Amino acid sequence: MPRFYQRSPVWSLAVVLLTVSFVRADLSTAEEFFEKEVRPLLVEHCQKCHGDNKPKGGLRLTSRAAVLQGGDSGPAAVAGKPDSSLLIQAVRYNDTPQMPPRRKLSDRQIAILTRWVQLGLPWPQRTGKATTERNETFQITDEQRRFWSFQPLKAVTPPAVRDTAWVKSAIDRFILAALEAKGLRPAKPADKRTLLRRATFDLTGLPPTPEEIEAFLRDNKPDAFARVVDRLLASPAYGERWGRHWLDLVRYTDSFDARGLGGEMDCAEAWRYRDWVVQAFNRDLPYDQFLTDQIAGDLVSSPGGINRDGIIATGFLALGNWGGGDADKEKLLTDIADDQVDVVSRTFLGLTMACARCHDHKFDPISTADYYALAGIFFSTHILANVGPKTNGPPMLRIPLLPSAEVEAYKKAKKPIPYANGAQEGGVPGSPHAGTHDVRIHIRGRYDRLGPLVPRRFPEILAGREQKPITNGSGRLDLARWLTRPDHPLTARVMVNRIWQHHFGEGIVRTPSNFGKLGQPPTHPELLDWLALQFVRSGWSIKQMHRLILSSATYQQSSEAMPPLYPPQNKGNKGEGDPDNLLFGRMNRRRLEAEALRDSLLAVSGRLDRTMGGPAVRDFAVPRRTLYLMTIRSDRSGFGPLFDAADPTAPVEKRTVSTVAPQALFLMNNPFVLAQAQALAKRILAASTNDRARLEYAYILLYGRPPTAEEVHIGLDFLHRAGESERGWVEYGQVLLCANEFSYVD
Repeated sequence: MPRFYQRSPVWSLAVVLLTVSFVRADLSTAEEFFEKEVRPLLVEHCQKCHGDNKPKGGLRLTSRAAVLQGGDSGPAAVAGKPDSSLLIQAVRYNDTPQMPPRRKLSDRQIAILTRWVQLGLPWPQRTGKATTERNETFQITDEQRRFWSFQPLKAVTPPAVRDTAWVKSAIDRFILAALEAKGLRPAKPADKRTLLRRATFDLTGLPPTPEEIEAFLRDNKPDAFARVVDRLLASPAYGERWGRHWLDLVRYTDSFDARGLGGEMDCAEAWRYRDWVVQAFNRDLPYDQFLTDQIAGDLVSSPGGINRDGIIATGFLALGNWGGGDADKEKLLTDIADDQVDVVSRTFLGLTMACARCHDHKFDPISTADYYALAGIFFSTHILANVGPKTNGPPMLRIPLLPSAEVEAYKKAKKPIPYANGAQEGGVPGSPHAGTHDVRIHIRGRYDRLGPLVPRRFPEILAGREQKPITNGSGRLDLARWLTRPDHPLTARVMVNRIWQHHFGEGIVRTPSNFGKLGQPPTHPELLDWLALQFVRSGWSIKQMHRLILSSATYQQSSEAMPPLYPPQNKGNKGEGDPDNLLFGRMNRRRLEAEALRDSLLAVSGRLDRTMGGPAVRDFAVPRRTLYLMTIRSDRSGFGPLFDAADPTAPVEKRTVSTVAPQALFLMNNPFVLAQAQALAKRILAASTNDRARLEYAYILLYGRPPTAEEVHIGLDFLHRAGESERGWVEYGQVLLCANEFSYVD
């Protein structure tokens, strides 16, 4: 029988969402959150009274131990329990004392402290040097310079292995050599049905059709699977699938807030960026150009004069999460630049540079001067028309996608002018940062405490101490060119690791957006370098990387591990296996993401509308791909969050995978699912007049395989007991849709 969701306690959806949002953060993410959000807040609002020097009430808020010890009133916080923590009660002004006494913290600041307590009060033990006006304390050590991710890409020869018959590509030699060294062997090859279902979901996010399955089973030519991969890469659905992976990284949303939906302060044209990403993947836009367009596409020359696609691509910089900025306009500008530093460094470099906003990075060799040198590029760029009045938020910049002469003609003809949300040269007009310029270090991240002026440049650990000054505009184009240098140590490594991650469920580096000290080192460093060099040599072709990975025996393994075969070469290794599959000796079984699950429901029911592009739609019942359903940043309810869709408030490197009762309840009771079950029943009934043949068709349609004899017996018995033909098939079809086998891929 297909696998079903197990019953678990029925928690309220609110509790489920809090659990997903807070508790599942790993150590590195939690510590980054502390450094970026919590420490600056404590320094600015709390430590003046509760520092190490004569703390009021005996309470020091200077270390985790001090918080747990508390003061005269007892422990300041209980790890994991914000509602039981005096600190949270005080900042909420629930009772006395009320802290800070002069002015209540903002809702966002209270939420930061609440989340910090919920995460268990993470507080990195290593103490970095505070930023001073001269910042003379920062030095990069030899050990830091030798860190693996800062080293040049190394040309490596694939290693020799014992079982050469298993090898299909150079990738397999790297994987097999590591397995053999541990006395392990790879899993058996996946059968053709499993392999086709896996590749089809991986590349398109949709299940294979019965016709595609039958064609692949009949094709016995050696290149049968290679031609399947080419067909899938040529499908428009490929760009929709891999475009969604990219949108996770760039904190994509169709609207900032439902209360201002489509207004001048909203990102009403964000859908154009989404469509550009989809099209870029479908036409295999070289990754170096893909990167360049998103950072500086408006500055890239175009034969037609205006670079329409380049302007749209800079929506990457405009979709940040920086709050409304109603009153404090200078802080608004610093928050926007911080968001842009953060998304660029995480997405393209795999580094958490935003942690150096208030002080030198606690773990990586990134100084506050490095941060403001890069931030100067974005302070010299604007995504807002102006900062707006102090009583309201700022209007988003809307860039006409026409030459100026045509704009006037459109206005005269009263034709609608196409606009994009994107970036343009110069700081926000009418603000203190208007024009292009370097910026001063903000002491402790505060714009009202300025240190020395820092020339715009790139991080010293990567670009060296002697760098040419940026003299041409903001420096965004210089930044893009530096990031896409063939010898850059991080850009290619980070991207091939992301591609690998989405094919195997985990990357070679299992912290895809953190290649720094708090991240995990690569399990196969030589393979990572080999892939990165192949990526650059292929002309930065993402589709070629897919072909390379999917053609390997490593990708084509089953998910069932094999027992150890070879005696370990290292006497200290007892051949205990690889339970976490760090060595990729089998395929990881994965659950479908929210989008792929909903799209599959529509696909098997025969109702999927394959129309591409255009403004997002709000109606969940519309049968278009989930990519085109509206994402509203302020709305964390409904189907997406329930099934662990990406949080649009921050870059998401790897989605949470939760298993909670409301997911099963949704599949059993939601009107949308019931409608798909009814459509599925009609489709199955139309396929044949014989119930046994219908059962076989249903299993192939939903699971990509025929039913077993036992499943046929159970199914026919159920249908016989159901009596009425169509009603029985609706109920039976819903049972099959609720099974784990439908929502998991081997």
